[in-house]
Amino acid sequence: MFEHLVIFKFNDKITPAKQQEFVAQLLALQDQIPGIVDLTAGVNVTEETDRIQGFTLGLRVTFEDQEALRAYGPHPAHQAFVASLDGWIENVIVTDYRVSAK
Repeated sequence: MFEHLVIFKFNDKITPAKQQEFVAQLLALQDQIPGIVDLTAGVNVTEETDRIQGFTLGLRVTFEDQEALRAYGPHPAHQAFVASLDGWIENVIVTDYRVSAK
């Protein structure tokens, strides 16, 4: 399996309602894209406010394998979400890694 982690930093136009709209869009991807084993997304509620650096929304997707992860990026549902970020996003951090068996 592979984990895909994304942390979003929005511009100053973002509202709490718009962030929740993005969360709902992200959660819907699990039913739209094959190969997703698990998906969580949410607004950052950490109390470590000196460390958030303006990043306010997180996404974690578990894929069944690397091929599913690779197919996710160009998938039309993912591309529609990416397009919806236009005018809202300031920065994003992404990391992908293999999940090792215990």
